[in-house]
Amino acid sequence: MSNTLYVTTQGARLRKQGETIVVEAEREKLATVPLHHLDGVLCFGNVSATPFLLHACAEAGVSVSFMSEYGRFLARVEGPVSGNVLLRREQYRRADDATACLGLARAFVTGKLANCRACLRRFSRDHPEPDKSARLKAAADSIQATLNNLGSASTVDQSRGHEGEGASVWFAAFDDTLHGDPGEFRFERRSRRPPLNRTNALLSFGYSLLTHDCSSALQAVGLDPAVGFLHVDRPGRLSLALDLMEEFRPALVDRFVVSLINQKQVKADGFDVDEGGAVIMTPDMRKQFLSAWQKRKQEGIVHPFTQERTTLGLVPFIQARLLARVLRGDLEVYPPFSVR
Repeated sequence: MSNTLYVTTQGARLRKQGETIVVEAEREKLATVPLHHLDGVLCFGNVSATPFLLHACAEAGVSVSFMSEYGRFLARVEGPVSGNVLLRREQYRRADDATACLGLARAFVTGKLANCRACLRRFSRDHPEPDKSARLKAAADSIQATLNNLGSASTVDQSRGHEGEGASVWFAAFDDTLHGDPGEFRFERRSRRPPLNRTNALLSFGYSLLTHDCSSALQAVGLDPAVGFLHVDRPGRLSLALDLMEEFRPALVDRFVVSLINQKQVKADGFDVDEGGAVIMTPDMRKQFLSAWQKRKQEGIVHPFTQERTTLGLVPFIQARLLARVLRGDLEVYPPFSVR
């Protein structure tokens, strides 16, 4: 499995040396990474890359993404579009077909709701506090009811409505997933732009990383990450990447954040508050998060549909491959990823 190189040191410069990427700051070499070991490079904040390196990455199929210091996507540099043009033409045709959109949109929402339900049931079983455990089970039952109603959705808008209903239940129960008194990590509601508390800051940063991974996966199989079926197309929005990541949000990011908090791997002093009230992670906290995220991606699983042994980090690529097979007509129905 290829890795992602995360560069968070402010003022760092990336350059090419042979077939490697050299990361430097203040004339000091910080790291040397073989180019063929990477599938992507994420640069946060004031990080630059030489034209020669960008050219080498484009030729090697390694995307280079530039984010704000706090994880907001800014720009992406990549080589020529890969994949069969016929596959993309079919993607565009289906995106304009209401019936085709409905089938795929419903599949993405099914995956998300099923994973929310599975995670809530697991949190309920493992929770040491009976009251919170009971509320988590009730939330899982509520999402099951939403999942049952999803099958009758006759439009994409109705599918979006069921997704929104499930997400409301999920985030209403989120604080109960935390053990004991969460203190500085108490979660009251989801806030995004900007995140208004520490837990929201962790979630938003994780979603930014997941969006990058899903976009890379879709491009690797030749699909256009900007043309989706569930999310509405907008300039600059990676709609298909957002579609694909819906099924991964609870299983990959949310559960990961809960684990970080419950195992006390994150501390309250790892966050700052800016003048506008936005809660942001300190540089050290971001590095800690990225290190733990990379380890999480290396965890082994058996894929529920293909039955092949793989890692969590490769699941978006497997799902992108399955989506491409559906669009080609090799599979009749898209099988969303599910956890137990």
